[in-house]
Amino acid sequence: MEMKTLLVVDDNQDILEAVRLLMRKSVDEVVTSSTPDSIPMLLRKHKPQVVLLDMNFRAVVNTGNEGLFWLQEIRRLSPQTSVVLFTAYADVKLAVEGMKLGAVDFVVKPFENSVLMEVLKRAFGDKGMPGSKAASHMLWGSSESMVSLRKIVDRVAATDANILITGENGTGKDLLAREIHRLSLRCRGPIETVDMGAVVESLFESELYGHVKGAFTDARADRAGKFETAHGGTLFLDEIGNIPYHLQAKLLTALQQRMVVRVGSNTPRPIDIRLICATNRDLPQMVAEGKFRQDLYYRINTIHIELPSLRDRSDDIPEFVDLFLHKYAKVYGKDVPMVSDDAMRRLKSRQWPGNIRQLEHVVEKALIMCDGDMLRAEDFELFDEPASALAAAGGTLEDIERRTIVASIHQHNGNLAEVARQLGITRQTLYNKIKKYGL
Repeated sequence: MEMKTLLVVDDNQDILEAVRLLMRKSVDEVVTSSTPDSIPMLLRKHKPQVVLLDMNFRAVVNTGNEGLFWLQEIRRLSPQTSVVLFTAYADVKLAVEGMKLGAVDFVVKPFENSVLMEVLKRAFGDKGMPGSKAASHMLWGSSESMVSLRKIVDRVAATDANILITGENGTGKDLLAREIHRLSLRCRGPIETVDMGAVVESLFESELYGHVKGAFTDARADRAGKFETAHGGTLFLDEIGNIPYHLQAKLLTALQQRMVVRVGSNTPRPIDIRLICATNRDLPQMVAEGKFRQDLYYRINTIHIELPSLRDRSDDIPEFVDLFLHKYAKVYGKDVPMVSDDAMRRLKSRQWPGNIRQLEHVVEKALIMCDGDMLRAEDFELFDEPASALAAAGGTLEDIERRTIVASIHQHNGNLAEVARQLGITRQTLYNKIKKYGL
């Protein structure tokens, strides 16, 4: 078990002692320092997983700029270390700026013990744990398309504008939604997610708007819907293109009026949410075909962000492979193997219809089966067709997607759970696509 070390850097000795006493039973070692100049040495000597960093060290300069400088230094010297910002000023914009620069969270002084402990607990939990916050962080990469996209996200995240994220399955639309929330002024509030492709029509209103006791047979108690539980934060509606047409008007009404009425009640409840939607479908085409309301499309599409497919950012594949290898090496208790140049070339040449999610599954399986210190091309379960062959096959992306699904169904003898896993999509999404393509 890795030793948990917390480094606290603050020029107030009382705070240093208070945090040390508070955290001494929760971590193995609490290292304290009253001067940020010691940070490089302490990082080398103690290798802390988490740094609690004050943002102001000079009594006459209270802008937080020194804290931002040392945040960037920590990220440069020890990229794997999580940084939590500590500030006596409830300046959310400054804290958000810090989170844009890589901080995982912030705490406002004077602090509540329970709040500080919970924030630090999450920060430690980020380090390599499957399903943890860090495992779900956005990996931007360095490709030109993602560098441009990140600039857009940095500009719009701090606003309350509705955002529509589009892109193929497995490109990370859900991760981008969470990243936007993390960088927004609502970052301290909740983010609620609804997979609209998995919501049963009969429960649509109950899921989104809530219900009161006795509203229907199984309504045994009052229940808040997602609009209410996301109050003060972000509501993320995934697969927005799957909402049946006759229910779209009800969603539009809630968004326009900024209030909801629980099923079985007549009392309107005000809502305060930032809306982010995502889809892999062509909404303008659906509007033209009368399958999606034009007014709803305009309402959710104040800002449109298109996530590129993995084949359009192949230069980022080595970063993803390295991330997934380290992630699953910890999960399965294995050493991190190297990847041969030939294997990496083949990985970069693939079409990846399941995008990043598919690549993750391929890397995970290769690591599980690996019995040496080098992963070669044959260790990765890849599609038979290289990117050039799929391109030569012609047709639209939907044609390619349909053929890929058919081939996978045959390959797995109709086992849809394995098909969904190979393609890197949920079973519900697979069922929707099977229905869509009449398979």
